[in-house]
Formats: sequence, structure tokens, C-alpha cells
Amino acid sequence: MVTGRFVSLEGIDGSGKSTQAHLLAEALRARGIEVVETREPGGTPLGEEIRRLVLHSPKGAVAPGAEVHLFAASRAQHVDRLIRPALARGAWVVSDRFVDSSLAFQGAARGFGIETVLEANRTAVDGCLPDLTLVIDVPPATATWRRSGNGDDRIEAEGIAFQEAAAEGYRELARRFPERVILVDGDGEPAAVHAAVLARVEALA
Repeated sequence: MVTGRFVSLEGIDGSGKSTQAHLLAEALRARGIEVVETREPGGTPLGEEIRRLVLHSPKGAVAPGAEVHLFAASRAQHVDRLIRPALARGAWVVSDRFVDSSLAFQGAARGFGIETVLEANRTAVDGCLPDLTLVIDVPPATATWRRSGNGDDRIEAEGIAFQEAAAEGYRELARRFPERVILVDGDGEPAAVHAAVLARVEALA
């Protein structure tokens, strides 16, 4: 029986995680694996609408506490309608962000606390966690430079101190959950980072 696997790519805004998620999905497809490539917030029609509300509303329009629960609502739909069905049929799921984004950005950077945000997401995740989470780790100044000129969304516009707090949140997650959350040095050419990502993922196959 084919066994599905769930891999999430994480990192601060501008880390290169979206590029790495796509490169990973393409590499797996080249090996004959069915891959569902998705993102958070989003992945479903409801999730994409929540993405628009949370990321592209005017500054101050979304309360920090509402942000936590809107992301969780998108995630609940994502797990139920896309991720679990894909895994059940033996596909691999490669997601550009999952629950660890909430833990790093809302838990650490917003100051709600990792445990508080984890608890808020328990029903949404419903036991469906990635087999492997790879955090593309880059200095916040590098990430800011990489995304310059692309037009910041509401969270990206929070500034470098916010991104630094989120980066430290990811490092804390790697310390707390070392069997699942792995830091990958992202301060290099995309091909080199991809090779490091692929080396970690090959252990799941």
C-alpha cells in the first residue's frame, strides 16, 4: 500500500520557503510520486477567502486575536477537505506553511505564546501534523532584501523586528519538536538549499 507523506515548508517572509516548496514538489513528481502542492492560509476556496481577509485587509482591520482564529479556521478546512483526503489515497502533500507559522508569528511574534496558539489550533489540526517540517532559516535582513519591491502584505509590513521575533519562534519550535521541525540554512543559492531540503525529505520515502 502506498503511504502518503506530509511535508511543510516554513520560514519568515522572504526566506525562500515558497520557492523551496515548489522545487520539492517538482522533484517528487519527477520520481513518479503524486504530489498535492498547497499553501496556508489557503488551499481551499474558504481558505483562500480567509487569506484575502487576513493578509490584504487595511492595517488595523483585523484584531490580533481574530488573526489567530481566522488562520485556524482556514487550517481546519484545509485538513478536512484537502490534506487528509490526499494522504488517504497515498499522495504526498507539500504545504507552503502549516500550523508552525501560527506558532511562530502569532504565538511568538504577536506575543500570545506558543502554547496558547497551539491550543487554539488543536481542533483545526485534529491530530494531522506534518511528518516533517523544514524551516528555511535566513537572517531577517536577508529576507527583507529578498522580498523588496514585491509589495508587502499586512503581516510582512509589520517590519524587521516582528520578523526577528518570528524567526526566534521557529528556532524555539526546532528545540521543542526536534523529531519533526528541522532548520535548513537558507542563506545560499536556491539549488543548494533545495539539495539540503531533498536530503532531509529522502529519509521519509
